[in-house]
Amino acid sequence: MKVAIIDYGAGNIKSLQFALERLGITGYLSSDPEQISNADKVIFPGQGAAKSAMAMLKVKGLDLLIPQLQQPVLGICLGMQLLCDYTEEGDVKALGIIPGKVRRFPNQVKVPQMGWNTISETQTTIFHDIKPNEFMYLVHSYFVPILPETIAVSTYHRPYSVALNKDNFYGVQFHPEKSSKAGQQLLQNFLNIGK
Repeated sequence: MKVAIIDYGAGNIKSLQFALERLGITGYLSSDPEQISNADKVIFPGQGAAKSAMAMLKVKGLDLLIPQLQQPVLGICLGMQLLCDYTEEGDVKALGIIPGKVRRFPNQVKVPQMGWNTISETQTTIFHDIKPNEFMYLVHSYFVPILPETIAVSTYHRPYSVALNKDNFYGVQFHPEKSSKAGQQLLQNFLNIGK
C-alpha cells in the first residue's frame, strides 16, 4: 500500500512515520502532485500556523490538488482545520472541502488545550474498535464547531468537532500518532478504508 504524507513544511512528521511503521507501512513524504495523486491513501499532517501553512501549500500548488483527491485523505490537527472554508487563525481562507469556520477558543480558557481529552459520539468505520470516551492527545488553540460533518466530539469550554468526514476526506483534531493504542487503531482503520 502506498501512503503519501503531504510535505509542506509541517512539523512532527517523524512520529507519524514511526506510527505507520509500527503498522507495517512506510509512509513517504512528498510534495509532488503526481506522487500524491497516485497514492492509495494520503495523510495531511499539520502543526504550526494556518497562515504560513496555506502560503506553503499555495507555493507548491497543493491548495489546488488536495480538494481534487479521490482516495481516502486524513487531515491531522492543523491538517483537519485546513479542510474547512476559513480559519480565524491568521484570518485565512482554507481549502473549502468541508463547509465550516475554525474558531479560536475564548479568552477565558487556557490555550492551547494540551494533553489528553476524551472523545465521544464517535461515528463511521474510522472509529471501529475504539471505545466510547477514549482518550486522545490534543494540542490546539483553535477549534471547529459542531457541523453536519462532525463524526466525533470533545469538550473544552464547549463541545467541538474532534473529527470530521465528508466523502473521502477525514479529519481528526487529535494526534493519533501520539495517542497510544487508540491512536494506532484509528490509523489502522484509516488504512483499512476501501479494503
